[in-house]
Amino acid sequence: MKRLLTTGLTCLMLAAVPAFAADTRLELPLQELLDSPQAKAAGLDGSVRFYLAGQKTPAVVSRFGEDVTNKKTNGVGKSDAESCRWVALSALKALQEGAKDRGANAVINITSYFKKNEFKSPTNYECHAGGIMSGVALKGTYVKIK
Repeated sequence: MKRLLTTGLTCLMLAAVPAFAADTRLELPLQELLDSPQAKAAGLDGSVRFYLAGQKTPAVVSRFGEDVTNKKTNGVGKSDAESCRWVALSALKALQEGAKDRGANAVINITSYFKKNEFKSPTNYECHAGGIMSGVALKGTYVKIK
């Protein structure tokens, strides 16, 4: 009887969990993030430039392939925008490291790629913030520009 009661209560609790989950979609300005003091503190050193899809870029000298980042961060105790900025910096840092590893000095045609759904904007990236986690996925092309 005790086992049956415990199992029943566990099932009820698990069924209620999705009611507490959130999935808020935010579009936030990339340039504002790149210009922030947090970008430098996160390790974005300016050696790699970032261009969203639709932004005008300098002439491309060579291409080094595409890559996708998919970063998550703990959103507990942070506003949705704050956790989104934090996780976006992590995604950009991964792209910066990938560019350096390939000898690239820029990442172009950056699109948001959350759950493999593309979102293109010449100014904004997409973030999904939940009650516990926030996530940013970016896809871009590594290049050397003039």
